[in-house]
Formats: sequence, structure tokens, C-alpha cells
Amino acid sequence: MILTDGLSDRKLKILHAIIQNYLETGEPVGSRTISKYTDLNLSSATIRNEMADLEEMGYIIQPHTSAGRIPSDKGYRLYVDMLMEEKEHELNEMQEQMLEKADKMEQLLKQAAKVLANSTNYATMVSTPRNSANRIKFIQLSMVDDEQIIAVIVLGGNVIKNKIIDIEEPISNENLLKLNMLLNTTLNGMSIEEINLGLIARLKEQAGIHSQVIGNVLDAVADAIQIDEEMQIYTSGATNIFKYPELSDKQSAQEIISAFEEKQQLTELVTRTLSQDENTGIQVYIGDETPVQNMKDCSVVTATYELGDGMKGTIGIIGPKRMDYEHVLKSMKRLQNELDQMFHKNE
Repeated sequence: MILTDGLSDRKLKILHAIIQNYLETGEPVGSRTISKYTDLNLSSATIRNEMADLEEMGYIIQPHTSAGRIPSDKGYRLYVDMLMEEKEHELNEMQEQMLEKADKMEQLLKQAAKVLANSTNYATMVSTPRNSANRIKFIQLSMVDDEQIIAVIVLGGNVIKNKIIDIEEPISNENLLKLNMLLNTTLNGMSIEEINLGLIARLKEQAGIHSQVIGNVLDAVADAIQIDEEMQIYTSGATNIFKYPELSDKQSAQEIISAFEEKQQLTELVTRTLSQDENTGIQVYIGDETPVQNMKDCSVVTATYELGDGMKGTIGIIGPKRMDYEHVLKSMKRLQNELDQMFHKNE
């Protein structure tokens, strides 16, 4: 809990406005300016009185004879602590929600693969969703110690990534706050493809002596968006392959079972499916058309389900070329619709 020395909400809002304005302009802030930056609807005289109190309490100082004030170290400390507490609270809530959702999603997708395998008598797979158009929601930099900061990166779909970044020398709270504001003002809502060399150069120039930190944060953002390796694929019904004579000879069955156990080829199938923007419906690959090398004797049917916010996953059914396509397509469409509805209902 942050100690505010009994500051009223009005004083806190005025202090907040002074600091924000000073960070933006670098110029001392007067009461007339603050009257435009707050929603208090107070007169300049009332704001001057509150500013006098804040100065007496040590939160702002008058740098010279001008009427303007700038934040003191004590003012910055209160501002940063309140900002960090607010962001930490947001992140904790978000992480709790995402852990709960992730657990429910895992159970749901495992069950979906099992139900689909039982319904069709073929092998099935369902991937966890990945963000095909990841955008940055916000970035929070916090000091760990004099040699490290932690970057908390929140992406579309509320994917949260943490990255420890080494620094050569400590960064003051004021400069860390400025870096946070610079990053979020510039990068909010952007995808990794939109962060070009010109933008990176401009960010580094604005960061001054901390340009290396900006470079490391952008590297962390790029790493966070590359989440393919964390995608999970849940499978079911692989042994159903043995029910079909044309697939049950030793080599064919072994290759198919191996693909299901190792999952690398299934990951490539999912990546290919999701990388084709037009593949939002159902795709049917027959024999040599299939992207999975070990399944050239099979038919593979895939569909994409969507969670919104750019999050997509893949459903797959693998069976013989003589599979009951009508039944498979109906089952696939039904599951696709059910997953879409479930996830949108839970948003």
C-alpha cells in the first residue's frame, strides 16, 4: 500500500497532471496549464492554492522566479510508485484470468480432440491458439536491481511475456518512467512487421543514453511474438489408423504414429494452415496434397477456429483416402462452430 501522506484525490490529480505535463514538455507547469489538463473544473486560484500545499509538502518545487512548478524527487517517487502499483494490479488480475482460462482451454481442447476421434473413428488433433497478427498492448519496464530491469510485454489476446534485460548502469526512476512512456506512446497497437528500422532509429535517438535498453526491449518484443514453439497440439485416436488395412501395414502405421508422437510435422501443418489468411474455412488435402510427409497415404482435413483479437487455432482429422468425407466435414464444421461460440461467449 502506497503512503500518500493524506493527500486528497484533488491534490493527487493535480500532482499527476503536473508530472505528466512536465514529462511531455520539460517546462515548468503553471496553474493555468493544469486547469486545462484536469477534469476537476477548478479555477486557477484554487489550483494555485493546492499547488502551494504540494510545494510545502515537498512534492513540487519552483525552479526559479517563474510561476511554474516542476516535480521534486519525492513527487516523482509517489507518481512512479502509484503507477507501478496500478500496473502491477492490472497484470496480476490479467495473469490470474489467463491462467484460469489456459487451464480451462487445455481441458476443452483435449476433450474436443477425443470427441472428434470417437465420432469419426479417425485420428484427430487440435492446436492451442496462437496469435497470427500479434499487436503490442503495453510494455512495462521495472527495475530488478542496479544491473537488471524486467520488461513485461502484453500482446493481443492478453498474452503476457516477461524478459530480464541486463543494463550497464542503474536507470533513475524518472528515466525509466520516460522510457515506459516513450515505448507505449510509440508502440501501442503495433505489430512486429510495423516496427521498421526508421522507427527503431527514432526510438533510440529519443532514448538518448539509454538507446541500448530500447534495442534490448525491442528484441524482447520480437522474441515474445515468436510463440510457435509454445504451441501445444492435443491428439486423440491415433490407433484408429489400424482399423484401415491400407494404412495398417507396419511402415505406414509406424510413420503416422511417429508423426503423432513427435508432433513436429503436425506443428508444421498448423503453421502452414494459419499462415494462409484465406484458410479460415475447411481445407481438404488428399494423398500427395498433404503437407505432412508421413501422411501421403492419407487424407487430412483441417479447419481454423478463431478466438478474436487475432488468435487462431487448428483442428485436424487424419484418415484413409476413402474416409467418409460428408461425415467428417459435418463433424468438423460443428466443432469449429462450437469452439468459436464457446470462446466468444467467454470473452
